[in-house]
Amino acid sequence: MEELIQFRKELHQNPEVSDFETETAIRVQKFLKQYPPTELLTNIGGNGIIAVYKGKAKGKTILLRCELDALPIQEINTFSHRSKTENVSHKCGHDGHMAILCGLAKEIYENPIEKGTVILLFQPAEENGNGAVAIVNEEKFKSLKPDYVFALHNLPSYDKNEIVVKNGTFTCAVNSIIVELHGKTSHAGEPEKGINPAMAISEITTAFLAKTQPDLHKENYCIITPIHINMGEKAYGVSAGYGEVHFTIRSDKNSFMENIESEFETIATEIAKSYNLKPKIYWTESFKANENNSEAVDFVRKATKKSNLTLLEKQVPFTFGEDFGLFTQQYKGAMFGLGAGKDVPALHNPDYDFPDEIIPAGISVFHNLINEVLDA
Repeated sequence: MEELIQFRKELHQNPEVSDFETETAIRVQKFLKQYPPTELLTNIGGNGIIAVYKGKAKGKTILLRCELDALPIQEINTFSHRSKTENVSHKCGHDGHMAILCGLAKEIYENPIEKGTVILLFQPAEENGNGAVAIVNEEKFKSLKPDYVFALHNLPSYDKNEIVVKNGTFTCAVNSIIVELHGKTSHAGEPEKGINPAMAISEITTAFLAKTQPDLHKENYCIITPIHINMGEKAYGVSAGYGEVHFTIRSDKNSFMENIESEFETIATEIAKSYNLKPKIYWTESFKANENNSEAVDFVRKATKKSNLTLLEKQVPFTFGEDFGLFTQQYKGAMFGLGAGKDVPALHNPDYDFPDEIIPAGISVFHNLINEVLDA
């Protein structure tokens, strides 16, 4: 544990944002080389790392994933292992997730599996949604063909070491839309000679927000959040000829999200054209919902029991996005939660720090998951 805690704190001190996790990847590789896998693949989907451990006999293949990236948040903690990088810090606990998977690598190396294959994936760029897409499109990854995929996420406000599971959607689908409205600039005293986007922005905002259904217990849960509006300049003699509006959309089903995306493009286009504006629509930071496979969740339940940990069955999905949803779309798999403590700061807060006490629980559940899947 001391080795893993020191490693976790080293990662915490040296965070890197999505797509720039070069030094983080080097640190992980250095750790793994102490417990060498059968095969070590690097630069997968960017800075990703895959450690493959093979048993002597053929069997199923199980993949376990963690994330490499940190967030563009200034840390306000004052402890000795605080971030050394200005405006970047591990505020989602990915440093702890890496420590868990590295501890699992050590466990597998010291107690080799008899059959099957274990894949440990250290994924880049989870926070911006780019990482999973890059990994699943990587030819080296496609050749591995896992039978099951699993990931965990630490959860503040839940008891330490409590394992949180749910059949079906575990985390919501999230996508963000940018609507650009191109009109014509004119004199503020002669607005009729231009095309100002203000009314279109207002109507689009009203139309989008009308689609909100905030109750997770009901069908077609959908949260629409206005994020950013930009129009014109602080020049009071000028009527703006350009504007843009950004929204984030959350839904508990990938299929419903696809419907909303199509509907919103139609709404924005029709409103823009009604004001003689030329619209351009973009989507960014897309996360598929983690739609957990029931068989995979049962494996987590059995692994939790073997680890002598408390199990909590969640009734509704988490509203945050997680790009592991792309893996659970393509493979049987599940994401589950690991309680970080009820009195710790929330994720993405500037004073958050991953609690080292929960590292053993994460390793234990993952290790028992391997045994459950490979012995099934």
